[in-house]
Amino acid sequence: MPPASIGEGLPHSALTPVFSGLRIGLHVLIIGLTGLVIVRTLLGAVPNPVAVVSLSLLFLASYVGGSELARRRPWRWVVPVWMAVLLVEWLALTLLAPDAAFIVFPLFFLQLHVLPLRAGIPLVLLSVLLTIWAMSFHVGLSLGATLGPLVGAGVAVAVGLGYRALLREAAERQNLIEDLLTTRTELAATARDAGTLAERERLAREIHDTVAQGLSSIQMLLHAVEGRVSDPAALEHLRLARDTAAANLQETRRFIRELTPPALDSQTLPGALARLASSAERTAPVGDHATRVSLHVTGDPIALPMSLETTLLRIAQGSLANVAQHAGANRAEVTLSYMTDEVALDVVDDGRGFTLTDATAQSPDSFGLVAIRQRVEALGGSFVLESAPGLGTAVAVRFPIRQARA
Repeated sequence: MPPASIGEGLPHSALTPVFSGLRIGLHVLIIGLTGLVIVRTLLGAVPNPVAVVSLSLLFLASYVGGSELARRRPWRWVVPVWMAVLLVEWLALTLLAPDAAFIVFPLFFLQLHVLPLRAGIPLVLLSVLLTIWAMSFHVGLSLGATLGPLVGAGVAVAVGLGYRALLREAAERQNLIEDLLTTRTELAATARDAGTLAERERLAREIHDTVAQGLSSIQMLLHAVEGRVSDPAALEHLRLARDTAAANLQETRRFIRELTPPALDSQTLPGALARLASSAERTAPVGDHATRVSLHVTGDPIALPMSLETTLLRIAQGSLANVAQHAGANRAEVTLSYMTDEVALDVVDDGRGFTLTDATAQSPDSFGLVAIRQRVEALGGSFVLESAPGLGTAVAVRFPIRQARA
């Protein structure tokens, strides 16, 4: 990447000041060393001052203009051509003024920054050889003139590799942060949706237990009073009041239907299961007859949280669907048991059954069982599945009542 874009392309992070410092430092170093050449030339340190100053200004113009153009990268060949132009101008300047040889050190970093390693490292080695060759025209071949560029190139390569590792780490950290932010947003949306559903269910229960029950009682009381009133005008007012209560009760029940699962909007859980059993018996053909589905309710029915009642209804639906599709059963029994500290649902059939193996648990036909297990675990209940070839299948779930209410 060009120096003008070192660290750019990444959102602001703790490493942003590091990349900005590298970019500014590289600019300052190249401009400062080129300015030093110009100053020493104006002080008479080298011959041909006009050529040296002109070439130095041309080098700076190429660096600044090429840096901006390379940052935008309108064409793929911009960066290689820019590097070649800077190298040729620097070499010509070094042949005229030996002080320009120091510019090669920031050029090492620049070459490693803007080019991939497979091209940057060979170009650094070429720059080292050109530096040694150019300096031989001024001071001849010496240990210092040879060792200095080699050491500088080694340091530049080491720093360049470290910089690339730092850049990769910054990119990985930024990706991790973005993933975490996305996950947090999704979790917040899920929690918000769950809260909305829970509030809808709570409102449905409150409306059913207060407004709907009150309107129903008012309607029955008015109906009872009508038989004792003989005044036509009063009787008309009573009928109007009863009709108004009936209309409002109907409207209230419509609100409840919109807030609750359709199967539970106008009946208790045992009633919903009874309707489900009747429906399953009519729509579950096995050969030339239907699976007989019976419902048994034991214990005294109690009010359960809407989420738990919905889960029990969905489990019964899924189990009976499995019976209809896979069991080939003659009979299926659904048992809802209200106990002191828990509620239980059992669905037993006399169908063909199957072998309980890991392979069966992973088969496509067992997705309904997996969904049932997930529903039960989500509410802190227990799930038991029993089956054997020729002996039918039994699905049993248990929910602690106190935990479900909590």
